[in-house]
Amino acid sequence: MLSDPAIGDILVQPDELRHRIEQLGAQISQDYEGRDLLLVGVLKGAIFFLSDLMRAIEIPCEVDFMAVASYGSATDSSGVVRILKDLDTPIEGRDVLIVEDIVDSGLTLQYLLRSLDARNPATLEVCALLTKPSRRKVELPARYIGFEIPDRFAIGYGLDHAERYRNLPFVAALSM
Repeated sequence: MLSDPAIGDILVQPDELRHRIEQLGAQISQDYEGRDLLLVGVLKGAIFFLSDLMRAIEIPCEVDFMAVASYGSATDSSGVVRILKDLDTPIEGRDVLIVEDIVDSGLTLQYLLRSLDARNPATLEVCALLTKPSRRKVELPARYIGFEIPDRFAIGYGLDHAERYRNLPFVAALSM
C-alpha cells in the first residue's frame, strides 16, 4: 500500500500509536476508577482507536456508537453535521467519554457535545486520537489527546478519504 501515491508523509507510526494509547488507557482507568464509564465511539473513523483504547482501559466500561456526517468525500468539513446513527443506550447520570478520531475545526465535536449534554450525563468528556489546533474554529475542551498534528488531511488508522485508507496501520498525510 505504501506505493499508493495518495499516501504521503507518515505523521504517526504504529509503535507511537500503541504507546500513546496505552498511556491514555492507564490515565482513563485511573480517572474513572469506581465510576459508571460509557465510551461513545464516533463512527466510522474512531473504530480502530476505540478498539485499542478499550483494551488498554483496565476498569469496567461499556461502549455505544454514534455516526455523524460532516465531510462526505471532501477534505474540508461542510460545517453541517447530521446524525446518521444515534446512541442505543440512555446516558442520563452516566460518565460519558466521547472517543473521536480527530478534532479539526471542532464543529462536529461541538455539535456532539451539545447534543449529548442535553441528555444529562453525570460527566461528559472527550478523548481524541488527533487534534489540529491550527484548524480550530471553536474552542472545545478535550480532556485526553493522543497527538497534535499539522494542518494536513490525515488518513489511516480509521481515518479515511472517500472511505479509503482506513486500514493503514499508521496515520499519514493525504498527498493528493
